[in-house]
Amino acid sequence: MALSLSLARAAPLAVSAGAGARRLPAASLAFPPKSFFGAPLAATAASVASPLPRKPATSTSLAVVAAGKKGYKMKTHKASAKRFRVTGRGKIVRRCAGKQHLLGKKNTKRKKRLSKMVQVNKSDYDNVTGALPYLKVNRKAD
Repeated sequence: MALSLSLARAAPLAVSAGAGARRLPAASLAFPPKSFFGAPLAATAASVASPLPRKPATSTSLAVVAAGKKGYKMKTHKASAKRFRVTGRGKIVRRCAGKQHLLGKKNTKRKKRLSKMVQVNKSDYDNVTGALPYLKVNRKAD
């Protein structure tokens, strides 16, 4: 059975279902043409229509120029994201080395000093921001 799916068809279609055929009105089968945004084209054209006469279309048409591909998203280096964080003033801070193991031979004062977060050196900011491109860093922070 061949079925034509023309939306502009005005005559009712005959749909055969088993032994008998029933006739359906065309209005129930035809869908109103819609714009890209989902509004019916008839309503869109009526709302856009202005009382001023339109200029006739010229033979030269404007070509739609693609803006080009968007750049790829930069990937965050996940190991660096776990090691660095940004303070409220925009400084990059890190943990001190030497606090993971062999703590029995280190005195309490040294362990307490190594527990604090310290600021990353300004010369290393480019390396950290390269690994973490979406980090909100204030380069002028002291």
